[in-house]
Amino acid sequence: HGLGIMDSSEMSPTLDDIKAARERIVHHIEKTPLISCRSINDACGRKIFMKAENFQKSGSFKVRGAFNAVLSALEKDGVKSLVTHSSGNHGVALAKVGRVLNIPVTVVMPKTAPPFKRKSATSFGAEVIECEPTHAERERKCEEVQRNTEAMFVSSSQDLRVIAGQGTVALEMLEKQPDLDAIVVPVGGGGLLSGVATAAKAIKPSIQIYGAEPEIANSCYKSLRSGQRTTLQEYPNTIADGLRTNIGSITWPIIKQKVDDLILVTEDEIASAMALIWERAKIVVEPSSAVALAAVKSHSKAKGLAGISKVGVVLTGGNVGFKVHSSSMNIH
Repeated sequence: HGLGIMDSSEMSPTLDDIKAARERIVHHIEKTPLISCRSINDACGRKIFMKAENFQKSGSFKVRGAFNAVLSALEKDGVKSLVTHSSGNHGVALAKVGRVLNIPVTVVMPKTAPPFKRKSATSFGAEVIECEPTHAERERKCEEVQRNTEAMFVSSSQDLRVIAGQGTVALEMLEKQPDLDAIVVPVGGGGLLSGVATAAKAIKPSIQIYGAEPEIANSCYKSLRSGQRTTLQEYPNTIADGLRTNIGSITWPIIKQKVDDLILVTEDEIASAMALIWERAKIVVEPSSAVALAAVKSHSKAKGLAGISKVGVVLTGGNVGFKVHSSSMNIH
């Protein structure tokens, strides 16, 4: 099953792949709203259109890529069981897919994963295995499960079928609001950013695409600045728990080619944006979700957005427990 490569010479999904993904997953996902709010526009000095993937099934955009990967595999041959490693949302999404398609799922989660996300994965019937919070340990545990069960591994971002599924976010955004000048996307492993950049640039070549990343989890930023994929040596303990990861080897070349720039934000800026969304738009998002709005809101950093009037931001998910939600906002 490998990486879900559509054609070995083509290491990036095409717009057609993303449109095919939409047809494949359409009955399994929500078409989430694109929300605008005057007080948020005022705070950012421009019109902001927020893609509310916190209302998505499983609580985040990740279910798009997970469904596309598994349904694509099922079109070719049988899938006995599924395994992945995830700090949260992708594991929850794959658990949801397993429940809907009646396929057993095992999720390897680092001990540091939020308890709320672990509980969500088990509530969908997945088996959760804990591991040390290192990438090597996550992979080792997954390989062990694969050896014992012949499970199909579904990466959270390093799989072209997953990237194509995440790209459907941009199709919906541009259909609803074709005059967007830019889209800003939080980046962890890069599945969403590479999918959105691929779809949006194919539909509207003039659109600008920005990644947004916590200052203390800046693997993508470092990669873009050096021109080579750069991984972090230390485990980044950002409140944006969904972004505590490195940019991946499959997503990196797509991002390098298609993304205009990357904006870094502080922990305080993330907490402040999270509070703004809650207070003004009246919706609950997890810290990782607020990273894109934080980037747009801090004018000094978003220099590339100068003169741009209509910006789409992806609110990636809402899988956050009440305690974490209130304590994150208390930082600010």
